[in-house]
Amino acid sequence: MRFGSFKKLLATGLVAALAAVTFAGCGGNQTAEKQFLNIGTGGTAGTYYPLGGAMAEILNKAIPGMNASAQSTGASVANINMLKAGDVDMAIVQNDITYYAVNGTEMFKDSKVDNLKGIAVLYPETCQFVTLEASGIKGIEGLRGKRVAVGAAGSGAEANARQILEAYGVTYDDIDEQYLSFSEGASALKDGNVDAAFLTAGYPTAAVQDISSQNQIRLLPVASDKADVLIAKYPFYTKTTIPSGTYAGFNEDVASVSVMAMLVATDKVSDKLGYDIAKALFSNLDRLQSAHAVGKQITKDGAMHGMPLTMNAGAEKFFNE
Repeated sequence: MRFGSFKKLLATGLVAALAAVTFAGCGGNQTAEKQFLNIGTGGTAGTYYPLGGAMAEILNKAIPGMNASAQSTGASVANINMLKAGDVDMAIVQNDITYYAVNGTEMFKDSKVDNLKGIAVLYPETCQFVTLEASGIKGIEGLRGKRVAVGAAGSGAEANARQILEAYGVTYDDIDEQYLSFSEGASALKDGNVDAAFLTAGYPTAAVQDISSQNQIRLLPVASDKADVLIAKYPFYTKTTIPSGTYAGFNEDVASVSVMAMLVATDKVSDKLGYDIAKALFSNLDRLQSAHAVGKQITKDGAMHGMPLTMNAGAEKFFNE
């Protein structure tokens, strides 16, 4: 073979090789780049954990290259701190806790968080004051002088209890407040060590169902005018009615208020990824519904109601389509 012909053949081979590489880079046999997404949830016995697991499953199937995982955590406040530290990329958090974080109030008074973006509002978490029928307590104003489990110190539930009591003109000076988580408060209520216990959770709540299976319970209502006072000061609340029969043996509709569970991400989640996450989750609501009963309350129409912070632009674009 002549040297000139060899050079021509070599050049032709190089062009063909480069073309093959270019074709592969444009999608011929392209492998999607891996994306890791750690989702903060809550305790394994709660609502957030199964929902987070379902979300990870949806994202792994719907987004090429996605490697999402759900992590059990201490729920809302812990999740905000983990988002701030970069230990998780996205988390389920109550909208009131998110509001406190981005505005530097309540438990975030000295530690305002600036790296958060909203992805979607999910479902209501209802504020519930629970007492035993035998206590004779009929309303929140009747808690004066009583032993009340208000939630763990520094928790979102404790802030909710304090704010609702405030709407009734009741302060901790008027009650014997007990800083107990609801599981602790539920046990204390059953044992007669507190007169009422407070929780914020989607209803029906398993711990309340457990109490009602053994005792005649009563839920204390939040009157409409008191709810208006509360909402005017704390805009993350919404009015809610707990339907009659939600708990065994208690057959009355109960007016109350709710905060909202929502998805929050760090600002490191790109707008494109935010769009893809929103689209994947809200195109597969049946999977969220099968993960937990509260999944039935998650809708695309409600995904921006009660949003307490700036949204990821991609997620916002999806919900406005």
